[in-house]
Amino acid sequence: MLLDVVLWVAFASNWAFGQTEAITSDLTYVAAVYEHRVILNPDPHIPLSRLDALQHMRKNLAVFEEQADLAARQGAQIIVFPEDGLHGFNFSRSSISGYLETIPDPEKEKWNPCTESEKFNNTEQQLSCMARRHNLYVVANMGDVQPCPLQTDPTSSCPTDGRWQFNTNVVFRSDGLLVARYHKQNLYFEDAFDTPPQPEIISFETTFAGRFGLITCFDILFYEPKVTLLEMGVRQLIFPTAWMNQLPLLDTIQFQRAFSLGSHVTLLAANIRSDRLIMTGSGIYTPFAATYHHAQSGDPEEGRLLVARIPVLGVATEYGQVQRIAADLSYCHHDDCPSDPTPSSTITSTMMHDPFKFVLLANTEGNLKVCDGAFCCRLQFKRSPKSNSDELYALGAFAGTHTVNGRYAVQVCAVVRCAGPEASSCGQEIEEAETTFDFVLEGEFGTNYVYPSVLVSRYILEQPERVEKSTGGWVTMKHSNTEGGLVTACLYGRVYHLDNK
Repeated sequence: MLLDVVLWVAFASNWAFGQTEAITSDLTYVAAVYEHRVILNPDPHIPLSRLDALQHMRKNLAVFEEQADLAARQGAQIIVFPEDGLHGFNFSRSSISGYLETIPDPEKEKWNPCTESEKFNNTEQQLSCMARRHNLYVVANMGDVQPCPLQTDPTSSCPTDGRWQFNTNVVFRSDGLLVARYHKQNLYFEDAFDTPPQPEIISFETTFAGRFGLITCFDILFYEPKVTLLEMGVRQLIFPTAWMNQLPLLDTIQFQRAFSLGSHVTLLAANIRSDRLIMTGSGIYTPFAATYHHAQSGDPEEGRLLVARIPVLGVATEYGQVQRIAADLSYCHHDDCPSDPTPSSTITSTMMHDPFKFVLLANTEGNLKVCDGAFCCRLQFKRSPKSNSDELYALGAFAGTHTVNGRYAVQVCAVVRCAGPEASSCGQEIEEAETTFDFVLEGEFGTNYVYPSVLVSRYILEQPERVEKSTGGWVTMKHSNTEGGLVTACLYGRVYHLDNK
């Protein structure tokens, strides 16, 4: 039996990002996510027959069945499984064909595969029966194939083989009814799949927690469908993913937590577990608490079930002006500060393939500023190195278009521990640190979409003491006395309107 763990990590809430939180009365529900060590096809480039592909998927479905049972025994009302969890990765367009199933659109046709197994012969029944058997909603990721009309128009989105192949999330209600089907919009080097002709904005209603929206993996970094769902008032997002960790800014749990805080939503995130692909990190996140798992170096490579009781979020107000932070560090806030720091001597060093401007934290306390063009970040800090520690830290700023493994515009302010004693090591990956911090980090952003995070040694998340947004685009994050050594403190801004420029 795979390891069954319920991990509770509670945070005190002191969130102030210009929103007034609403919780729907005293309603709560129990959610589960499963980080899955997928049983892989050893040679995904060789096509399998439908029967052989089904036999392979049923090995992973057996694990899902076991975990759904364990989750239901702990009161779960919904369980989320990861992206690629049934079939694995690295397929070509042709070699994945045996795994694909024609999934009907539940908005057009009602279908319960468990009780109507003959209605669509090409679709797997077991997920539906799993939901029905354990009386919980089941969310899984699979491959969908849909016919499309071949056209001579060169602008037609229909592939030359006359079929669309989609990376697809499906949702089965607790009675087995198929209630949602979402085709992933933002693919990440997925040769087997097509981008849907139009972005799909898919959500579904539940009796226990209201409405949930669906996104998949790389979607979390882009406007569609994520922001549109939020603008529609969806406060709970489901996030199957196969995410490769990218320190120091985009570790899985780091950005999952940052997105939940920055968007003020609940996020149910289920990742794959693979040491070879550096995949781990899943969680259940609300604006007030996080239940998460992140494997450490040397941990057994096995699945992990997380279960948590969380509140049902109501409708939040729009972003608005908030009072600026009253910092215990006697921090003087940008334009009001009589001794506003001038930009220090900067270095340029690569962080996650982008040329960040850095200034070093040369002292144990100080007030620094660094700019990348017109975009500036400021930091007031006190740090407490351990005895004989020579850990080097830097404040970094970057404003521009990230172009490696995806193209998207960002504005980022980050305090990072450098990988070594040399300034050139700032921005490289590092997992552990000993130096604790008090800090106020802020930037003047050209976007409302800013995601805050504090990651300390050994992949532990800390809740920022306060995060505030004020007029003029200023976003300020204050945190005192980190419990662990600081790895990264980050304000990660996504400038969606500049993505295509």
